[in-house]
Amino acid sequence: MNIPKLKKIKSEKKYHDIVIKDDYSWVDQPNILEVLKDSEKLLPDVKEYIEKNNSYTENYFKDVKNLQKKLFNEIKSKIKLNDTSLKYKDKKYYYWVKTEAKGNYGKNIRQIIDGSKPEEIYFDGNLEKQKFGSEYFGLGSVSVSHSDEFLGYSLDLKGSEYYTIFIRNLSNNKDLEEKIENTSGNITWSLDSKSFFYSELDEYHRPKKIYKHFIGNSKDNDELIFEEKEETFTCGISLSSDENFYIISTSDHITTEEYYFPVNQDSIKPILFKKRKKDIRYSIDAWKGYFYVHTNENARDYKILRCKINTPEILEEFISKKKETVISGLEFLDEFIVRSEKSDGIPKIFVRNIKTNIEEEIKISNEAIGVPGAALMQKDTNTSKIRVSWESMATPGRIYEYDIITKEKKLVKEIEIPSGHDPNKYVVKRLKAKSHDGRLVPISLIKLKNQKQDGKNKVLLYAYGAYKHSISPSFSASRFCLIDRGIMFAIAHVRGGGDLGDVWHEEGKKKLKKNTFLDYVACAKYLIEQQYTYKGGICFYGGSAGGLTGGAVANIAPELFFSMLLLVPFVDTMTTMLNEKLPLTPSEWELWGNPIKNKEYFEYILSYSPYDNIENKKYPSMLITTSLFDNRVLYSEPVKYVTKLRDLKTDENYQLLKCKMEAAGHGGMSGRDNSITELAEEYSFILKTAKINK
Repeated sequence: MNIPKLKKIKSEKKYHDIVIKDDYSWVDQPNILEVLKDSEKLLPDVKEYIEKNNSYTENYFKDVKNLQKKLFNEIKSKIKLNDTSLKYKDKKYYYWVKTEAKGNYGKNIRQIIDGSKPEEIYFDGNLEKQKFGSEYFGLGSVSVSHSDEFLGYSLDLKGSEYYTIFIRNLSNNKDLEEKIENTSGNITWSLDSKSFFYSELDEYHRPKKIYKHFIGNSKDNDELIFEEKEETFTCGISLSSDENFYIISTSDHITTEEYYFPVNQDSIKPILFKKRKKDIRYSIDAWKGYFYVHTNENARDYKILRCKINTPEILEEFISKKKETVISGLEFLDEFIVRSEKSDGIPKIFVRNIKTNIEEEIKISNEAIGVPGAALMQKDTNTSKIRVSWESMATPGRIYEYDIITKEKKLVKEIEIPSGHDPNKYVVKRLKAKSHDGRLVPISLIKLKNQKQDGKNKVLLYAYGAYKHSISPSFSASRFCLIDRGIMFAIAHVRGGGDLGDVWHEEGKKKLKKNTFLDYVACAKYLIEQQYTYKGGICFYGGSAGGLTGGAVANIAPELFFSMLLLVPFVDTMTTMLNEKLPLTPSEWELWGNPIKNKEYFEYILSYSPYDNIENKKYPSMLITTSLFDNRVLYSEPVKYVTKLRDLKTDENYQLLKCKMEAAGHGGMSGRDNSITELAEEYSFILKTAKINK
């Protein structure tokens, strides 16, 4: 089958006296955001090209269709299809979620605490999807009012993250006539359950306004309570832990400003807590007469301050900053405060006795590397019991009921792998690779225990590296479809992410962004040097900003890889950062730099942007995915990237483009079976390019 071709239209644009030539800039059509709502507005030539690529990709997978079916069944066999979450005890009801073998979506269930009435399903995702008749079914919020009388839920039926809010009367299970379109999807109820707050999206898909909507009223009468005027900031609203205040948070990626107002205030007048200051992030919560402030001011990896509600200007230190330790937020009980922190990328859970001020760590497992968690199990905070959890790359999640006073730990739920799983068959390692500047980059790796370290194995090396997002060494049952076939799985905790705190993030953004890519290359070479694998034995796996990492690494060291998966990849970085009308661009200048106003940022982004640095050389096989309705990374980026790559590359490998033309978003298709289908296809690509056919 012939490789699809796309017409070239010569284009030259000058920025800062530098000319950019782009034969495919016409793909970035001026009304590209309208395509998110109406695919009929897609340029005909681009539509035809995408369709041909989808056929080309489908043809590539013809010989592994049976393998895909096998992988689908294998992945599904690792999931407990009929499963029930633990119950959360609210004021009047227990609330929980249930999944079943027949459906693709969960059921939200509740029951009166005293058991006087049978349990009721108040939201069934499978029935709702059927009712709306949409192929895509993206669920934003499912939120029950404080009176337990109303349900607010929000849906995205295309994948473009324009959520419509619906209200249901739970007494008769019927939706009210009113609905609110073009929202961020979040719903925050008033305590009297007569109204709720939501954020409206503007013409550029940014939540800039917060409204109050009264049940039974027209949207036209909604009250605007807050509007963010700064181009790079977006806003949202939440309820404080003590339920005495609503908190409005407005921020970009590096700066935060928060407002609050009492829950019983009729005429809403948000009060500024602390004026925004560039590069200072903070969040506030209220509990028992105090505001608690989680802030990075004079504490790169955060500290916690507090002040009395009536004197917010008088702050005292509550949790001090710690060297190379990330301090996280708080969960409140009447007599205890639970929190977490992370050192060297390894998280820990702590509990503090409010009366004695004594704090101690909650030890959950003897495993050295894993992911602990803590959560409240009921609305009533007059308790010493919480739920704690643990999982690792080898061990499925376990949830315990933990008594803070007696330290008794009772196992209440364990993630079941129906097809069977023995953690003792595997070994988890924490390795460290020296990067180009001497920084030690952590690697989390899992492999079969009996697998020889002889330089003959293949490794899937995952990475992200942006937005201060940490990649946890958590459990994933599906990964063992690869691990059990001899492919080691590893995570490169590269800079740009938040695995080792704020400095780790700062050293991988703006004019230090290349550290992200060089860290990954250092990790790959370390695994080769230590004989976990060999040159050409690595598969890159990453999506979105992780796709940028993969695209950049492909230009730097393509010889390291046998294949790469770039999922919804941010590969045309320069074009996107030059378009201030795109949903995320203005706020992202704090991460990548503003190439419109600053020549140095322009030159730096141009020096690594994957699309702009494709060369006449060999590249590994690639699977590149996208969706027409993805508002985070527009379809134009992968379309242009794969086209230019095929123009310039000198290899005979397959670089495939798969674009979902309907019913998908940034995270792919909706529904359990669809997600498994996508994953099976991705794994079949890895195994085919690894020449593993079993």
